[in-house]
Amino acid sequence: MDVRNCKNCGRLFNYMGGQAICQQCKQKLEEKFQEVKDYLDENPHATISRVSEEMDVSTKQIKQWIKEERLSLSEATADGVVCEHCGKPIRSGRYCDKCKMQLQDTLSSAITKPKQYEPQKTAKTGNRMRFLQKE
Repeated sequence: MDVRNCKNCGRLFNYMGGQAICQQCKQKLEEKFQEVKDYLDENPHATISRVSEEMDVSTKQIKQWIKEERLSLSEATADGVVCEHCGKPIRSGRYCDKCKMQLQDTLSSAITKPKQYEPQKTAKTGNRMRFLQKE
Protein backbone atom coordinates (compact mmCIF):
# COMPACT_ATOMS: atom_id res chain seq x y z
CA MET A 1 0.00 0.00 0.00
CA ASP A 2 1.37 3.40 -1.00
CA VAL A 3 0.31 6.25 1.27
CA ARG A 4 1.08 9.82 0.21
CA ASN A 5 0.22 13.39 1.06
CA CYS A 6 -2.15 15.22 -1.27
CA LYS A 7 -0.41 17.90 -3.34
CA ASN A 8 -3.35 20.28 -2.87
CA CYS A 9 -4.51 19.91 0.72
CA GLY A 10 -1.77 17.84 2.40
CA ARG A 11 -4.07 15.05 3.66
CA LEU A 12 -2.82 11.46 3.70
CA PHE A 13 -4.46 9.14 1.16
CA ASN A 14 -3.95 5.74 -0.43
CA TYR A 15 -2.16 6.45 -3.72
CA MET A 16 -3.38 4.26 -6.58
CA GLY A 17 -1.63 5.99 -9.51
CA GLY A 18 -2.18 9.10 -11.61
CA GLN A 19 -2.17 12.51 -10.00
CA ALA A 20 -1.01 12.59 -6.39
CA ILE A 21 -4.19 14.19 -5.04
CA CYS A 22 -6.82 12.83 -2.67
CA GLN A 23 -10.35 11.82 -3.65
CA GLN A 24 -11.91 15.04 -2.26
CA CYS A 25 -9.53 17.21 -4.30
CA LYS A 26 -10.20 15.09 -7.42
CA GLN A 27 -13.92 15.70 -6.91
CA LYS A 28 -13.37 19.47 -6.57
CA LEU A 29 -11.17 19.45 -9.69
CA GLU A 30 -13.83 17.59 -11.66
CA GLU A 31 -16.48 20.12 -10.56
CA LYS A 32 -14.17 22.94 -11.67
CA PHE A 33 -13.69 21.18 -15.03
CA GLN A 34 -17.46 21.09 -15.56
CA GLU A 35 -17.69 24.82 -14.75
CA VAL A 36 -14.91 25.62 -17.24
CA LYS A 37 -16.54 23.43 -19.88
CA ASP A 38 -19.90 25.19 -19.40
CA TYR A 39 -18.15 28.58 -19.57
CA LEU A 40 -16.47 27.63 -22.86
CA ASP A 41 -19.82 26.45 -24.26
CA GLU A 42 -21.25 29.91 -23.53
CA ASN A 43 -18.08 31.79 -24.60
CA PRO A 44 -16.51 29.70 -27.40
CA HIS A 45 -13.93 32.32 -28.46
CA ALA A 46 -12.52 32.95 -24.97
CA THR A 47 -8.74 32.71 -24.62
CA ILE A 48 -7.04 30.51 -22.06
CA SER A 49 -5.91 33.49 -20.01
CA ARG A 50 -9.45 34.92 -19.95
CA VAL A 51 -10.92 31.58 -18.88
CA SER A 52 -8.25 31.31 -16.20
CA GLU A 53 -9.11 34.74 -14.79
CA GLU A 54 -12.89 34.34 -15.00
CA MET A 55 -13.08 30.79 -13.61
CA ASP A 56 -10.19 31.00 -11.09
CA VAL A 57 -8.32 28.03 -12.62
CA SER A 58 -4.62 27.97 -13.49
CA THR A 59 -3.67 28.16 -17.16
CA LYS A 60 -1.51 25.08 -16.56
CA GLN A 61 -4.59 23.08 -15.54
CA ILE A 62 -6.60 24.30 -18.55
CA LYS A 63 -3.75 23.34 -20.89
CA GLN A 64 -3.60 19.92 -19.22
CA TRP A 65 -7.32 19.37 -19.94
CA ILE A 66 -6.75 20.44 -23.56
CA LYS A 67 -3.80 18.03 -23.94
CA GLU A 68 -5.96 15.24 -22.49
CA GLU A 69 -8.53 16.18 -25.19
CA ARG A 70 -11.18 16.87 -22.57
CA LEU A 71 -11.43 20.47 -23.78
CA SER A 72 -11.03 21.90 -27.25
CA LEU A 73 -10.29 25.49 -28.24
CA SER A 74 -12.38 27.15 -30.95
CA GLU A 75 -9.23 28.56 -32.59
CA ALA A 76 -5.62 27.42 -32.56
CA THR A 77 -3.56 30.29 -31.13
CA ALA A 78 0.11 30.61 -30.23
CA ASP A 79 -0.69 31.43 -26.57
CA GLY A 80 -2.69 28.19 -26.33
CA VAL A 81 -1.42 24.67 -26.84
CA VAL A 82 1.22 23.86 -29.45
CA CYS A 83 2.22 20.59 -31.11
CA GLU A 84 4.91 18.86 -29.06
CA HIS A 85 6.72 17.80 -32.23
CA CYS A 86 6.71 20.78 -34.59
CA GLY A 87 5.45 23.66 -32.41
CA LYS A 88 2.43 24.51 -34.56
CA PRO A 89 -0.61 25.89 -32.62
CA ILE A 90 -3.35 23.28 -32.18
CA ARG A 91 -6.89 23.22 -30.78
CA SER A 92 -6.72 20.02 -28.76
CA GLY A 93 -4.43 17.09 -27.95
CA ARG A 94 -0.63 16.91 -28.01
CA TYR A 95 0.18 16.75 -31.74
CA CYS A 96 -1.07 18.42 -34.92
CA ASP A 97 -2.77 16.26 -37.59
CA LYS A 98 0.35 16.18 -39.78
CA CYS A 99 2.59 14.96 -36.95
CA LYS A 100 -0.05 12.40 -35.87
CA MET A 101 0.01 10.93 -39.37
CA GLN A 102 3.83 10.84 -39.40
CA LEU A 103 3.90 9.07 -36.03
CA GLN A 104 1.26 6.61 -37.20
CA ASP A 105 3.22 5.85 -40.38
CA THR A 106 6.45 5.42 -38.42
CA LEU A 107 4.86 3.06 -35.92
CA SER A 108 3.06 1.00 -38.55
CA SER A 109 6.26 0.61 -40.59
CA ALA A 110 8.15 -0.50 -37.47
CA ILE A 111 5.78 -3.40 -36.95
CA THR A 112 6.61 -6.22 -39.34
CA LYS A 113 3.86 -8.64 -40.10
CA PRO A 114 4.80 -12.32 -39.84
CA LYS A 115 5.06 -14.12 -43.18
CA GLN A 116 2.80 -17.06 -43.88
CA TYR A 117 4.61 -20.40 -43.73
CA GLU A 118 4.66 -22.14 -47.08
CA PRO A 119 5.98 -25.69 -47.14
CA GLN A 120 8.71 -26.19 -49.69
CA LYS A 121 8.00 -28.70 -52.41
CA THR A 122 10.82 -30.86 -53.60
CA ALA A 123 11.10 -31.69 -57.26
CA LYS A 124 10.44 -35.28 -58.44
CA THR A 125 10.37 -36.85 -54.97
CA GLY A 126 6.63 -37.08 -54.74
CA ASN A 127 5.23 -39.67 -52.36
CA ARG A 128 7.77 -42.46 -52.95
CA MET A 129 8.74 -44.93 -50.29
CA ARG A 130 12.29 -44.70 -48.93
CA PHE A 131 14.30 -47.55 -47.36
CA LEU A 132 16.94 -47.31 -44.69
CA GLN A 133 20.08 -49.37 -45.25
CA LYS A 134 21.06 -51.81 -42.56
CA GLU A 135 24.72 -52.21 -41.79
